[in-house]
Amino acid sequence: MGSAFDTGVENAWCTGCGNFGILNAVKKTLERLGREKHEIVLVSGIGQAGKLPHYVDVNVFDGLHGRALPAAAAIRMANPALTVVVTSGDGDIYGEGGNHFLHNIRRNIDLALFVHDNQVYGLTKGQPSPTSDPGWTGSLNRTGVISGPFPPLAVALSLGCGFVARGYAADIGFTSDLMLQAIRFKGFALVDILQPCITFNKKNTYQWYGRMIYKIPPEHDTSDRVKAFALSLEWEERIPIGVLYSKERPTFEELHPAIPGPPLYARDTPPEAIREMLRKRTLT
Repeated sequence: MGSAFDTGVENAWCTGCGNFGILNAVKKTLERLGREKHEIVLVSGIGQAGKLPHYVDVNVFDGLHGRALPAAAAIRMANPALTVVVTSGDGDIYGEGGNHFLHNIRRNIDLALFVHDNQVYGLTKGQPSPTSDPGWTGSLNRTGVISGPFPPLAVALSLGCGFVARGYAADIGFTSDLMLQAIRFKGFALVDILQPCITFNKKNTYQWYGRMIYKIPPEHDTSDRVKAFALSLEWEERIPIGVLYSKERPTFEELHPAIPGPPLYARDTPPEAIREMLRKRTLT
């Protein structure tokens, strides 16, 4: 079924890739959001997941490897009227871009981050990612992963992230619901999306996730950070999906003195005012 957000660009993913489910969830979410295409910006980094914005008919910014979040933060600060969504992979966000992940959560930039978490670097043909399970073997790691996995949800919660959720690529409707909540949330919102890689990850398959995942019960108190932490650490026996935590606090844009008001590009700043500002700040 077609979408108003289709671009017609030929898709480069493997048949059966979990990215297709995430792409369909993104387009479904944007249709439900009800904003005009020119009011939305998708930002990505490098990797198979980073190709997603090519297939969605909105404004797009492709950043360097691991640098999607600083670009998205700059876009938000320059024009807070835009809906800004970052969509990229676990290697790009949690590995190369880990520093930006930490500090943009801490700043509480008002944007949504959708991470395609397939626990492998697909673009480099099977390299372990920060979220790969210990012992996992792939085409570029024949002896097994010896490092512990990066726990993105627990780390986000520890830094005070206001919205923390986990989706699943094969459940498009459920994941779209999470995405819509994340976009509408005021503050930094993380949705980590479990995604099978049928070519390079032979462990975390559709069948494996089918046995492992369960939906967080509706009676879960999403304002309880302690319970959210407990859920974020569940992995060995069962894996919860849904909203772990949701609680708003003042955003970076609201607290920064230069941002409230018209977008920066729309402000009329006469040359005389700039000269006066420079004069006051010039050492004599």
